Amino acid sequence: MPDIDKKDRPATSVTDQEALDFHAMGRPGKLEINPTKPMATQRDLSLAYSPGVAVPVKAIAADPQTAYDYTARGNMVAVISNGTAILGLGNLGALASKPVMEGKSVLFKRFADVDSIDLEIDTENVDEFINCVRFLGPSFGGINLEDIKAPDCFVIESRLRELMDIPVFHDDQHGTAIIAAAGLINALELTGRDLKTTKLVCNGAGAAAIACVELVKAMGFAPENIILCDTKGVIYQGRTEGMNQWKSAHAAKTDARTLEEAMKGADVIFGLSQKGAFSAKMIRSMADRPIIFAMANPDPEITPEEVARIRDDAIMATGRSDYPNQVNNVLGFPYIFRGALDVRASTINDAMKIAAVNALANLAREDVPDDVVAAYQGNRPRFGAQYIIPVPFDPRLISAIPVAVAQAAIESGVARKVITDMAGYARELSARRDPIASTLASLYERVRRRPKRIVFAEAEEEQVLRAALSYANQQLGTALLLGREDLIRATAERAGIDLNRPGLEIVNARISTRVEAYIDYLYARLQRKGYLHRDAQRLIHNDRNHFAATMVALGDADGMVTGITRNYSTALEDVRRCIDEKPGHRVIGVSLALCRGRTVFVADTAVHDMPSAEELADIAEEAAGLARRMGYPPRVALLAYSTFGHPSGERSERVREAVKILDKRRVDFEYDGEMAADVALNRKVMEQYPFCRLSGPANVLVMPAFHSASISTKMLQELGGSTVIGPILVGLDKAVQITSMGAKDSDIVNMAAIAAYGAGS
Repeated sequence: MPDIDKKDRPATSVTDQEALDFHAMGRPGKLEINPTKPMATQRDLSLAYSPGVAVPVKAIAADPQTAYDYTARGNMVAVISNGTAILGLGNLGALASKPVMEGKSVLFKRFADVDSIDLEIDTENVDEFINCVRFLGPSFGGINLEDIKAPDCFVIESRLRELMDIPVFHDDQHGTAIIAAAGLINALELTGRDLKTTKLVCNGAGAAAIACVELVKAMGFAPENIILCDTKGVIYQGRTEGMNQWKSAHAAKTDARTLEEAMKGADVIFGLSQKGAFSAKMIRSMADRPIIFAMANPDPEITPEEVARIRDDAIMATGRSDYPNQVNNVLGFPYIFRGALDVRASTINDAMKIAAVNALANLAREDVPDDVVAAYQGNRPRFGAQYIIPVPFDPRLISAIPVAVAQAAIESGVARKVITDMAGYARELSARRDPIASTLASLYERVRRRPKRIVFAEAEEEQVLRAALSYANQQLGTALLLGREDLIRATAERAGIDLNRPGLEIVNARISTRVEAYIDYLYARLQRKGYLHRDAQRLIHNDRNHFAATMVALGDADGMVTGITRNYSTALEDVRRCIDEKPGHRVIGVSLALCRGRTVFVADTAVHDMPSAEELADIAEEAAGLARRMGYPPRVALLAYSTFGHPSGERSERVREAVKILDKRRVDFEYDGEMAADVALNRKVMEQYPFCRLSGPANVLVMPAFHSASISTKMLQELGGSTVIGPILVGLDKAVQITSMGAKDSDIVNMAAIAAYGAGS
């Protein structure tokens, strides 16, 4: 590999050797292919290949559209290049482009769950390239062209779009244009400008620059207010030197002949050229509150630091990840193709691009979740001059952009499949990248049908406020913000949260008219447990958990969520002073583990240290009830270190006794034990015990002790890559959920939704 000049490197902590080691470690490269169907038996092979494969072959021959039903075509994109314009490195050939194309394929999968394969075509002849790609159509649902030099890329894309009936998208052009346009919309909003009167200069006349100009014109920019420049200066009407048909289409009627002249009084400058192209004099000459998008890679036309020294009123974006407002194509292409594939679009048209632009712009104006903060080392972006473009790790991109693109495809007539339930589609998209979203989707939907008033007991904390806002915005019900109003408002102001939105109510414990009723209620419960009246007063006046739990107990709220400021057991003690167990039930904690497509309920992970046989039986009933309420027919395994008597031991005897107790109760769910975890979860191992009562692998695991439950769920999370929700509190007479200390806002919302669901069940 040739050395890359140090002066050409972006500012990064990654060395050349680290990059080489990353690509070489383990299996070389960044991709592998895995089957999606089982290949373990002769029957599997017969279905996958001969003779079974003949059936879908005939079906597709009869109706080509069924290829989307019986093959991977509908989720497969080809990333194709000839390596004539690799990143900022130039024409290094098709083979040298393979690491970039593999990387692009990885991004498709990581961000939008789109399967992708890279194809490097070893020709610089435009006709040869087109003829190679055009005949690949039956293999793919879309074509992503990449790193092809201008003007060849214009010809290739245009002709392939005419010849193929699937989306063909040159990301270097349109991806950059879409992200830049989204940032521009927000910059115009912040500076009070109107699209139709804003003056824009674009420096650079390559693929991305031409696409940017075409897109902003399609969005409503007045053509007379746009000037395009290249290395020879302004592209003006009548110019002949260095012109081609694509430049000529955007030639301006102007007296300006140089970039410096064009930039005088300009509102916006797009840079898609080279380092150092914008001088201090040019930046000074721009209009007040200029919008500067310096997008050259790896080094921008001018850096934010340089602009800051020249003027303090500019809004800036670059292509670099180490500066705010990165114009990063990963915000676009995975999600645009996701939406296009899901409606089987025949092309990606201007309507779909503009829909993506608006969806991105709108997303940047919304409150940022904790998942984004975690990905960016604790920094919380907020809509403003330093945040006009969403960041790549925002989990909401998957449910925002494809929906907008799919809707635009349907409305513009290029979709061959119509999605009627866009809200349901958005939930399905979230579930592709977030297993929790899939598990809780039906629960959320049921809560929306019967919204609940949930107390957020620690509303002075920022992540609780964000969770409450999300709860209200998702139309789950009313979020009651418990705390001192001045502190809640101060926290909200610091966080940029608008408390005047519908669905948010502040409950100030100090001035509530219900305080005396709460004190009387609590004193009546605690007076024979060593508490004086003034103790009840102190708890209601000074402790959020007691106030919130009493609100729920007396029906002033449907449920509550707490836990981020104190440990689980302490919060549970507070709540249980105010709320009893549900008659005939036992309070337990159940953790929900999502493991490689399987959902398993693990109990008890919060309350009982060393449960007796009677308690184990109760835990099994409570956990089975929760599983059933969440839509899972329970198959309960009571776990031990032994399996059906071997080896014997005192603790295993307790588990066996619990099974006998369940026998006497004649419960209405499958159960058995004692058994080891592999027997409970592995069908093949379970088959060694033909007398086992379970009809299949267990989905409810009753642990023999609290410590084993806690250890196992934490190991699943850390070593197994599993997602664990909970513990979910079960068995109280009212709906209460307790989060872990320091929980993220998304975790708090999930627990609030679970509380709301429990209040209605």
